[in-house]
This record gives sequence, C-alpha cells and structure tokens, in this order.
Amino acid sequence: MPSHHKKKKQKKYDPPKSNHSKENINPCSEYDRRPVAEIQLESSKPYLVKRSEQVGRYIVAARDLKAGDVIIETPPFVVGPCAETEPVCLGCHSAFKPGSVVYRCEICNWRICSPSCHGLAPAATHRQLECIPLRDKAVHKHLQTSTAAQVKLMYEAILTLRCMLLKTVDRPQYDRLLGMDPLNDVRQQIPKLWNRNQKEIVERIRNQWGFAEYSELELHTICGIIEVNAFEVGQEPTKARALFPEAYLLMHDCTPNTGHTDAPQTHHLTVRVLRDVKAGEPLTLTYAHILQGTLKRRQHLREEKFFSCNCRRCTDPSELGTNCSALRCTKCPRGHILPADPLNPEAEWHCRQCSTVMSCEAVILLLEQLSQQLETIGGNDVDGLETFLRVQGAVLHDNHYLLLSVKHSLCELYGKIEGFLMPQLSREQLKRKETLCRDLLEVVDQLEPGLSRLRGTIMYEMHVPLLIEAGQLFQGGVIQRAELRRRLKEVQRLLKESERILALEPAGTPEHGIAEAARDALKNMGDV
Repeated sequence: MPSHHKKKKQKKYDPPKSNHSKENINPCSEYDRRPVAEIQLESSKPYLVKRSEQVGRYIVAARDLKAGDVIIETPPFVVGPCAETEPVCLGCHSAFKPGSVVYRCEICNWRICSPSCHGLAPAATHRQLECIPLRDKAVHKHLQTSTAAQVKLMYEAILTLRCMLLKTVDRPQYDRLLGMDPLNDVRQQIPKLWNRNQKEIVERIRNQWGFAEYSELELHTICGIIEVNAFEVGQEPTKARALFPEAYLLMHDCTPNTGHTDAPQTHHLTVRVLRDVKAGEPLTLTYAHILQGTLKRRQHLREEKFFSCNCRRCTDPSELGTNCSALRCTKCPRGHILPADPLNPEAEWHCRQCSTVMSCEAVILLLEQLSQQLETIGGNDVDGLETFLRVQGAVLHDNHYLLLSVKHSLCELYGKIEGFLMPQLSREQLKRKETLCRDLLEVVDQLEPGLSRLRGTIMYEMHVPLLIEAGQLFQGGVIQRAELRRRLKEVQRLLKESERILALEPAGTPEHGIAEAARDALKNMGDV
C-alpha cells in the first residue's frame, strides 16, 4: 500500500473476543452545537478537550476552521527506534548502509552514524537520557554477545528506556507522558502481546541491563503508552517512533479531517485540518491506510491499536459509495457482493442484485489468495501488475482495495522506470497513466477530501500525461487551439492544487520537492 500515512509499525497479535475491547463510537452526530462565541470563550486554542464514556478524551474544533489551518504544533515528548528495527544510530535513528564505516559513541560505545551526528549534541535526546546510564551499566557488552535477532530487540527496548529515564531527568514531562492511556486492562487480555513485552522489554531492561529500579508495572505501562499512542516519524533511511503532547487526543476516523507532518531531524509535529471543519466537530486522524478495505482496516486497528472502529465508513457496506471491498457477483452481470453487517467480521456477504451469498470465511480465503498472488509480482513489473488488474478485475470491483493498490503503483511506475520513462511511453500508455490517476482521485476525493498528501501526489502524477497528450494532439492537428487551451487549463488546475497541498510538507521531504516542481512547471507554462 502507499506510504502516505504515517503509523506505528508493530507486531501483529490476535486480541481475544471479549467485552474489554475499546470502541471509537464516533460522537460526530452529537458534537457540541452551542454558539461559536460561547465555545471560543473557553479556549484560545483552535480545539477543546472533550470526554465521553465511549471514547474517553478527544478534541473538537473550538471555532470554525478552514482547510490548512494549523491546530497543533509541538516537539515530541520523546523519540526512539521503531519496533523490530534493524540497528540504527541512537543519535538520529538513521539506518546504517551495508559496509559503512563503524563509528561508536565515545561514552556508551553504542554504534552511531558519525561523530558529527546532530543527535549527539549535549542537548539531544541520546546524551540527555540513556547515554551515560548505558555506559554505567555496560550494556554495550550485551550487543557484542547477542545474535542479530536479539540485537534488533535491544533497539526496540530503547524507546521504553528513554521514557522511563524521563522520570528522573524531567519529571514534569514524565507525568505528562503518564496522561496517555496505556490500555493496560485491554492489553493484559492479550497474553501473546503481554508476555512478549515481559520477556523482550521488561525483563531486558530490568534484569539484563540492570535497571531494576523500574517496576514491571511501570515498564508495561510505558509499553502500552507507546503501542497505543506513538506516531511513526521520519522518512527512509531515518525512521523512528515518537510520542507527542496533545496529538494523542486526536480521535481515529477512517475518513479523517486532519493530516500531519513531521520535520526532518527535529520531528516537530504539525497537524492541519484537511478540509473546512465546523465548531464543535471532532478532530480526527487515521491510524489505518485510506486505500484499504473495512475488514483489513478494522483487523489492523483491533490488533495494533486495541479498539474496534465504528466510524461512518466502517458501518457503511459500500464504504461511502466507493465499494473498496466489493466483489463482483458470479451469478448476475451487474451485481456486487458486500458484507451484510460490516461491523461483524463473521457476517455473510450478499449480492445487492440477486440472492447470491458468500460466507465471510470464503471472502477472506479469496482475498488472502489474491494478496499472496500480488506479492509474487515484482514491484517494478508493469506488465505483471497490468495482468493482475485485467484478470482480477473480473473478480473484484474496479475500486477494490487490492486493485487500488496496484493502480497506485502503476500510476507512479509509468514515467519513472527504464522502459517506461516519459519519452518512451506510447500514446496509449500516456492515456493509461491518466486513467489510473483519475480512478484513484475519484476514490480519494470521497475518502480523504481536501488537502491530503495522497491527493497532491496523484494530481502531480496526472498532469504530465495530460500535458504531453495535449501537445501531441495539437501538433498532429487532432484538436484545435480552443480544445488545447481547455486541456492546458486542466493541467494548470492540477498543478496549482498539487502545489497548494504539498507546499505544506516540511522542506527537505520528497513531497515538498514535488511542490517546488509543480511551481516551476506552472511558471514554465505561463498564461494559457
């Protein structure tokens, strides 16, 4: 799937079916409808903190907000390596290139990217928190005697240790950290998860590394705070997990009204509204992939975030009319098979045109088989991906999430890889890239309208074939100047919207680079 959403990567677990599951019963339908002036008196911030029995604390707009308005800007409480990560620099969290020179921190002897790493400054996290304690406990000796798999688990424990060290280094920050919900009562009902944390993090920090002053309950609580509330930050080759004040109060929704970015190096978080939001409306983000079906999204949220999503999209079998999970009926020519009750993962699936019924088990088996088939196709295999679309398009709705994933890959591959570079594309291939982009935009405009990163990148991809095709058709005498002007106006519209969206991304990110390219393209086009 596209990596346009940042989330915490985490091991999969199977939560038990119990009454302990937390649900995000969306309070949108009952949001605060007091006069805006009354709400604004309570806070100068653009949001207010609310509480409900169903979801706990969440935030709502304190006033009417316009698309692009910033609602949260904050540095992280703490940043640390991702779960199941390869060894990374403890200063900047960048991965080590194979065969690169091995440098070590002169104090704790853990590996670093270079002696000049910005993350080794005296005020940086590594030096402020774990560097001297790791030296005093001689923890680096365990790295030298551990297997590669054990070393990865040691890096995973670093973020938990950093959080615990705040208890003595910065007690106010630690106390604020404890304001985040660890969902201990839910996580304790998942023995596989709880026992893994006990062995790989709690016992490692207490027994192997010698930090026995921290109790098991304290460490499990921090594990929960990280698992429930951490954001994945950075971009390859620098990836990390971070905990932020305020941002953890954003409620999940599968059609979110906010998006977030983090700055390179500092990982300062900026949260903006993607579309206009009314005063009192809940402010939401998504912990799941936008271009994913309901079964997969809800499974991911149960296993990784420990709650069942009951948002507007999840309760609608058609997923707001997009049919991202729909199968084609084999018994009638125009029918589509959808879940009878999308909130019940064991519910039957029914055709909307005839009496055809499929069991949920049969649907899941089919999707697993198709997913496995897709995984065997190389990431740059344009012909293989096109064949998958053609063959499985007879089984799946055109907007099915598996096909959307392939379409997104193809829309980026056309024009980017050898054999399919822009000058090498035929007129049919240019038209194909345009069609793929239009298909994706039609869905994204329903599921993540407004200033979403995904919309911005698709629009930029789409402008290129339109521009080339318009020039070719005009030069060949196929279209007249009026039609050329109409087509160029559409290109300009795409570039302007793409630049408007992606200019909000931090400088130094690939998306910000696309915004600059869009700006240059508009300048080169001049007046149309």
